[in-house]
Amino acid sequence: MRFGLFLELQMPKPWTATSEYDTLWQAVKQVSYAEEMGFEHVWLVEHHFLSEFAHSSAPEVTLAVMAQHTTSMRLGFGVVLAPVHHPLHVAARVSTLDILSNGRLDVGVGRTKGPYQLTPFGVKVDDTQDMMLETLKCLPGMWTQEVFSHQGKYWNIPPREVIPHPLQKPHPPLWMACTQEDTFRLAGELGLGCLVNTLGGPEKTRKLVNVYQEAIQQAKPVGKFVNQQVVASTMGYCDENDRVAREKGAEMAAWYLNQSKQRFTLEWAGVDPNSVPESYRFYMKGGSRMLDSQQVNPPSPQELISGGGYCIGNPDSCIKTIEEFESMGVDEVMPIFQAGHATHQEIMNSIRLFGKYVIPHFRAKDRRAVAAADN
Repeated sequence: MRFGLFLELQMPKPWTATSEYDTLWQAVKQVSYAEEMGFEHVWLVEHHFLSEFAHSSAPEVTLAVMAQHTTSMRLGFGVVLAPVHHPLHVAARVSTLDILSNGRLDVGVGRTKGPYQLTPFGVKVDDTQDMMLETLKCLPGMWTQEVFSHQGKYWNIPPREVIPHPLQKPHPPLWMACTQEDTFRLAGELGLGCLVNTLGGPEKTRKLVNVYQEAIQQAKPVGKFVNQQVVASTMGYCDENDRVAREKGAEMAAWYLNQSKQRFTLEWAGVDPNSVPESYRFYMKGGSRMLDSQQVNPPSPQELISGGGYCIGNPDSCIKTIEEFESMGVDEVMPIFQAGHATHQEIMNSIRLFGKYVIPHFRAKDRRAVAAADN
């Protein structure tokens, strides 16, 4: 089991004149400290226009700064919103950051939950699935071929030397954000790593991870290798006092779930349900109602905390939750410590406790497993 951080750069109101400055620089400090505490990964979302929920609109810039404040931690796009970027821009920025981070980059792709973040960029929601797949088709060739060309539905690229090339060979690992059964299956079929959140609860997550694991057995990789890995994001809050952690964690989880619902409503506001493209029809419930598939009959924050859905509690409670993820085939857990009204000091304390108790527990398990296998 590996450990990462998942950052959306949340910034709940009320704001001060320095809220954005503080949020960004505190995130850099949190990541640097997390590396000291044994965390191996940081993942940043790309979102646009989602005030409070996510102020991470330029993750390539933030990750570049974090690269200069860390030495070994891997840096992940979780994810690039493929439909709003030309593949040439994605390829060049990824390669540059991979070089400047000494080969520590991971690249996830996604398309968003609806049109709100897309239409200002001139993107039609009907096109997003095919645009994401065309980007995935282009990137490995751009990173590995001396001269690359492409004739596609959305982009026509004459023969060009796409520079620079990434430091990692043949290229950085590729991932996909997975939210519904079809995308878990698609990620497996394309040989991509799977990025999943646990919003729907552990049992739903387990079933979806199984879909991915079955599909990847027959993968025809879009990249130069199969990246069979599952990384799960979950709400995270750790305190020495289990009751205190659960009370604070329930407050954070309630804020996060409410924001997620508001975000989903915003994504589809004013859209005629009859015009929703087929690739987004999994959000259609009751014929005309749009619902986030991960929040259909969701467990309450309290149920998720008590039932192993969220990584909230004292170190022993967090270990129990992570062992549940481990049992379903998750390779890395990336808690969302920076969520809701959690303070910088509280986030740093969660990181400290993970580094002191939680991560060593799993490292010791790994050592015992290796020793047993050798014998």
